[in-house]
Amino acid sequence: MSSALSTAPAEPSNKQQIPLAARLAAGIVGLSQADIAAQAGDKLKICLIDFFACAFEAHSLPWARQAAALASPGAGPCTIVGTAIEAPAADAAFANSVAGHGLVREDMHTGSVSHLGIVVLPPLLALAQGEKVDGPRFIAAAIVGYEVGGRIGRALVTPEFARSFRPTGFTGPLASAAACSHLLGLGEDETASALSLAANMVGGLNQWPHTGADEMFFEAGLAARNGLTAARLASLGAHGSARALDGEAGLLPAYRPDRAAPDVPLFDGAAEILSVFFKPVPVCNFAQTPCLAAIALVREQRIAPGEIRSVEVGVSRAAQAYPGCDHAGPFARVLQAKMSIQYAVAAALLNGSVDETSYRRLDEAALMALAAKVKVEARSEFTEAFPARQGAEVTVHLSDGRVVSRTLPDVVPADIGLIRRRFHLAAAATIGADAAKALEAAVDDLDHCDDIGALMRMTAAPRHG
Repeated sequence: MSSALSTAPAEPSNKQQIPLAARLAAGIVGLSQADIAAQAGDKLKICLIDFFACAFEAHSLPWARQAAALASPGAGPCTIVGTAIEAPAADAAFANSVAGHGLVREDMHTGSVSHLGIVVLPPLLALAQGEKVDGPRFIAAAIVGYEVGGRIGRALVTPEFARSFRPTGFTGPLASAAACSHLLGLGEDETASALSLAANMVGGLNQWPHTGADEMFFEAGLAARNGLTAARLASLGAHGSARALDGEAGLLPAYRPDRAAPDVPLFDGAAEILSVFFKPVPVCNFAQTPCLAAIALVREQRIAPGEIRSVEVGVSRAAQAYPGCDHAGPFARVLQAKMSIQYAVAAALLNGSVDETSYRRLDEAALMALAAKVKVEARSEFTEAFPARQGAEVTVHLSDGRVVSRTLPDVVPADIGLIRRRFHLAAAATIGADAAKALEAAVDDLDHCDDIGALMRMTAAPRHG
């Protein structure tokens, strides 16, 4: 993703005479399991472990409970993670997506500013409980979903777009539809229709970060469910407009400032899933690197919070411009604080770490006083490096005249060890330690799994009574 799109529409090439939906459909249908690189398949397994970790830990939070309460219990075979509820596929896809998003810690694709795992994995897991799906087939479909969501997002999302619109709400339905179409074995015409139908189901406004309201969680759930619905409609013969993505009133021309529809090639380089990273702290993507830089600074320097006079945080323009990220308080809701770079940096400088406990008291006097001293600035070096790198610098001015600083050229993602530890803690608390170990082993052996539905049933909470 570039920070500024070209303002002059390019002349369409011969290739672009074919509708974009049809070109994408050919790439989706043409991808075979044999084409999946081992590295991409291994990354998908970690994505699935991370998704389960987030969904288990968040399943009892208000927004996750609200989404699960909409399901029709007993009306379908699909599991809602961490509960004993069995529901129809669309209900389960919606509820599991919301739960996976519930901590603001799910996987992140920076180039599309989107959370792709929470819109791709839940609908696939739901479909796999309706018909028998093996591991290799599931892996291929998921990688297709990440690819389409990542590529569409790179072509669509800019800092200006994200000021008003939620990127995941736009990339998500297309990612979900592509993944579901591949899993359902749809042909090129059906897949093109699924993508076109999904393009009419995008949406999501970015007003919520200003107050930390709940729309964010449900935007992801709707995207996951809408993509599944689009694929199912296409499988039943529903016909989408050929140029819903690139026509005069198509998705890309409608939302890009240059009104153009560039080519969106699939799998012409490293798979997009390889660009996904896992958050080390439960905050907005754009607060990750500033938070980590502040934690590193505290560990390297002797800083007494009471001696801090002011703090400067250098970030990319995309980070500063994203709604809710440049906000020093006050904070009325947890999500509002999790979006704020000032809050994350202040919590890190005050406590030397940031986790869920950092958001239990949003009115802590020392933290609020420190957040008010934090100024966020867009820096050209970070802007030019984005989205390939997501750098930040934290500079602290102390009362004794010292100035200490820490720069990170890129976000430091959570490593596999941390992802697995978070999974074990959350899963064991819900389904028990033995069941958690069995589920992890099943995901690790995904290549040889002959029934993804059986794996998904392992995420259900034990029934009582």
